[in-house]
Amino acid sequence: MLSYLADLESIWGPLRLFRYISFRAMGGAATSLAIGMIIAPYVIAKLRSLKVRQVLRSAEEVGRLADLHNKKKDTPTMGGLIVFFAVVTSTLLWAELNIFVVTALVVYAGLTVIGFIDDFLIIKRKSSKGLSGKLKLFGQGVLTVIALGLLLSSPDSADFIRQLWLPFLKEPIIQSMPLPFLVIFLYFVLSGSSNAINLTDGVDGLAIGCTITVAMAYALMAYASGNTIYADYLLVPYMQGTGELTIVLSILCGACLAFLWHNAHPATVFMGDTGSLALGGLIGIVAFMILQPITLVIIGGVFVMEVMSVILQVGSYKTRKKRIFLLSPIHHHFELKGWAETQVVIRFWILSLVFAVIGLATLKLR
Repeated sequence: MLSYLADLESIWGPLRLFRYISFRAMGGAATSLAIGMIIAPYVIAKLRSLKVRQVLRSAEEVGRLADLHNKKKDTPTMGGLIVFFAVVTSTLLWAELNIFVVTALVVYAGLTVIGFIDDFLIIKRKSSKGLSGKLKLFGQGVLTVIALGLLLSSPDSADFIRQLWLPFLKEPIIQSMPLPFLVIFLYFVLSGSSNAINLTDGVDGLAIGCTITVAMAYALMAYASGNTIYADYLLVPYMQGTGELTIVLSILCGACLAFLWHNAHPATVFMGDTGSLALGGLIGIVAFMILQPITLVIIGGVFVMEVMSVILQVGSYKTRKKRIFLLSPIHHHFELKGWAETQVVIRFWILSLVFAVIGLATLKLR
C-alpha cells in the first residue's frame, strides 16, 4: 500500500524511495519487528489468562527428556499468532499485492489455521495428540491445489511456474512439468518444509532462529530473481514481480526477531504448530515461486537433519528393533548426550548459517 506514495514524488521528492524494493524491505522488517515487540506482551498475557499452556510429552513417551523439560510445563503456546499478525499487517502496508505475495499470504494464513486447530485440540484434550497427521496432510493438500490454481491462472506466473530447476545448473531440467507431477511436487515442497520446521520446534529459540537464517537467504534469492541485472549476472531465471517476495521475507525476519526476544531461553512463550507449520509453508511456497525449491534442501540443512533423524530412527526401529539416536528429532539426542539447551540452539544456528551461505553460493556456481 505504501508503495503508491512513490507516485507523489512530484510533490515531495523523497517519496520516490517507496518505489524501491530494498527500502520497502527495510521498512517492512522494522515495522514487523516493532509490531511484534508491541503486541507480544499483550498476546502472552492473554494466552496465560486463558491457560493456553504447552502440553509436554510424558516420561513414558520421551524418558529422561521429560525431566529436562519439566520446567516448561506452564509456558503458554500459540505464540505463532504474534508472528502472524506482525507479518500480515506489515506485508499489507509495505508490499505490492501481486500474484506472488497473495499466494504466499494465502498459504501462510491457511497453515496458521491448521496449526491453530492442532494446538487448540492439544490444549483441550490435555494431551500431546492434536489434529491427526492425515488431516494435517489433507489440509496441506488443499492449500497446494489453491496455490497452484492461483499461480496457473495468472499470466504473470503461469508461463514459468512449471519449470524445474536444480542447483548448479544454468537451464531448467524440465521446461514444463505435467500438471499431475506439478501438484505432487508442490505438495511435497509445502508439506516437507512445513513439517520440517514443526519437528525442529523443540527447544527454546531453535526453530525460529533457523527460520530467520533461511528467510534471509531466500530474501536475497527473491531479490535476484526479480531484478533483470542480477538475474542475468547470476544466470537465474528472471521473473517480474517476485522481487516483492523479498519484502515478505524481510518482514518475516523482523517478526521472527520480535518473537525470538520472548522465545529465547528460558522461553516465555512457544510458537506451537500455529507458528511452526505456517512458517515452513511460507518459506516452501516462496522457494517454489522463485524456482529454487530444491535449493531448500541445502539452505534448510538443519531442518533436513531433523527430518532425516526421525526417518532413520523410525526405520531402524521397525526393521532392526534398534535406535540410532537416544531420541529423535536429533536436537533431543544432543540434549540427552549432555549438551545444555543453549548449546544445542547456538550450535544449530551456526550450522544453519553455514548451510545458508552454501545455498547462496549455488547462485554463482553454475
